[in-house]
Amino acid sequence: MNATEQEEREYLEEIKEQLTLAVRRVDDAVKQFSDELRQKKQYIHEQQSGMDEADMVAAGQSIDRMAFTGEAAVTRKRKLLKLSQSPYFGRLDFAPRDKVLLPVYIGIHAFADERQRRNLIYDWRAPIASMFYDFELGDAFYTNPSGTVRGHIALKRQYKIRDGRMEFMLENDVNIHDDVLQRELAKASDDKMKNIVATIQRDQNAVIRNDTAPVMVIQGVAGSGKTSIALHRIAFLLYRFRETIAARDILIISPNKVFADYISNVLPELGEEHIPEMGMEELAADLLDNRYQFQTFFEQVSALLDQHDPAFIERIRFKSSFEFLSKLNQYLIHIENNYFTVTDIRVGQTTVPRSLIQEKFRTYHRVPILKRFALVAEDVRAYVRDATRRKLTGSEKATIGEAIPRMFRLHQVLDLYRDFYRWIGQPELFRTDPRLTLEYADVFALIYLRLRLEGLTAYDQVKHLLVDEMQDYTPVQYAVLSRLFLCRKTILGDVSQTVNPYSASSAETIERVFPQADVVKLYRSYRSTVEITAFAQRITPNPLIIPLERHGHEPVVARCNSQNEELQAIRQLITAFNSSANHSLGIICKTLRQAVQAYQALQAPEVHLLTAESTAFKEGVIITTAHLAKGLEFDAVIVPFASARNYKTDVDRSILYIACTRAMHQLTLTYSGDLTAFLST
Repeated sequence: MNATEQEEREYLEEIKEQLTLAVRRVDDAVKQFSDELRQKKQYIHEQQSGMDEADMVAAGQSIDRMAFTGEAAVTRKRKLLKLSQSPYFGRLDFAPRDKVLLPVYIGIHAFADERQRRNLIYDWRAPIASMFYDFELGDAFYTNPSGTVRGHIALKRQYKIRDGRMEFMLENDVNIHDDVLQRELAKASDDKMKNIVATIQRDQNAVIRNDTAPVMVIQGVAGSGKTSIALHRIAFLLYRFRETIAARDILIISPNKVFADYISNVLPELGEEHIPEMGMEELAADLLDNRYQFQTFFEQVSALLDQHDPAFIERIRFKSSFEFLSKLNQYLIHIENNYFTVTDIRVGQTTVPRSLIQEKFRTYHRVPILKRFALVAEDVRAYVRDATRRKLTGSEKATIGEAIPRMFRLHQVLDLYRDFYRWIGQPELFRTDPRLTLEYADVFALIYLRLRLEGLTAYDQVKHLLVDEMQDYTPVQYAVLSRLFLCRKTILGDVSQTVNPYSASSAETIERVFPQADVVKLYRSYRSTVEITAFAQRITPNPLIIPLERHGHEPVVARCNSQNEELQAIRQLITAFNSSANHSLGIICKTLRQAVQAYQALQAPEVHLLTAESTAFKEGVIITTAHLAKGLEFDAVIVPFASARNYKTDVDRSILYIACTRAMHQLTLTYSGDLTAFLST
């Protein structure tokens, strides 16, 4: 079947014709649903005076069902139109043992010939499609719900179909994926992350299709595609468990709004609905009921970059350690055992012995401490009722309700958090400004105490949590996520890309919080050319990184005589970019102050400034900071002000590494004065 390229092209036209007919059938069905819905609503409007409540409920349910069916038809039409543009990207001919050879065409969505009841295109997430990523020609197998199916792959092809036209076809080559991958990676970037279903590699496929791990930790080097893999994993899980999980049941914790916008296209491209996302600061504000002002992570990093404050660094370093989390847990045991000072209570002629109150308090050891007082008070009221054999007056009830909490030393979580530092003998480690603004390092520690002392159940509906940039979160933050989200988790990041080395977490750190995690390490880098990857290795060496064999220009380090000359050089690079085939140029500065100054100095209409308040990622020329550029990629990158004066601390080294690894095809650094020591070796 379809042995030659010409036959493949003819087959493509047949499939497109079938898709066109399917779209027409869906249009007819939608029109029919629309007409029936209108008639039903009209009927109810005319008959409602004679309908009882049961009739009205039944009619409402009928309308809801019809509306839902109509929405499903619209969703199906959207998928069919997407398939019409590119019906499939791969084919394998598979013969199960003792059975006939079956051609399996693989696309983003499934498509069946309903009359002949056979699949024409298989969804890339279907069990049989996994062989396309995992095997070359020869013996192969796949696992479906009824067991393992073994057989033989006789043919394997890959296609590039765009706007309904076949651009190329590759056949039976062991490096079939590499060829297509090279073509895809050589292209200019876009303002949105794209799906990678046509180029998923074997190691990536294993991560995507892992449906058993309660926690999956993906440590991937810069450009390894870890975010894309995580999103495809979510799409796979939505397909695999579609009876029990929907897009609204998943939550993505993303580093900022720009990154959230950048990745927003991937799941809809794969036919899934948009997934809710939020930043860590939004989560914190919600968990603290917006009661406290606090420094953001971006502001913490900016403060570290702007001035070297050893006391500030020490506070961050301590609060980012396992020792800190351990001491918080010890403190919770301490207050449990020492802060509830029990006395007898007199209610009229009745004395409630302290032993009873103490016993009741301990009975509720599974209840958060600050929630126990009401329960103990209710038990004490019952005791007094039984002793007096009468109902209690309102005054007596109130006396008991007020007496129990008074026995506990402190009642506000913030007061207990401040007391914690007195208890460890280091009160100077807790600082607030006159407006009571918390430092970022204190925010999740306070939330952790609140979780343990008051209990929170705000996110019980989440069935899968995806956490990106894992290296930027601390043990206490992971302890909060672990208690708050009891669901499965996918956690990803790269310890080499931390913007704050004083609070970085590695895959090993996260394993200590989630000992049941499956940890996968991805060392192959796809984003940058070999030359750019080798250059970045001079800043932060990683002997395990494996660059994909794709070559380009050597990075340029341009010395200028002054900052004005630097800005002039950047203007020339922008002009060259505007006349090139590239789509995106990132000018990545160390601090926001430098980015704003460069933006104001360049004063060009095609240059956009990306800040923490930005909500969208655009093509063209972007000026931003390395912190905000994390996770993004650009065809070309300029790193200005790469001088020894500007890049000198451990934080600076991390920032410089992140900036350089955003570049796909071209990298230029400019500086005046002395070059940073991170590049002079």
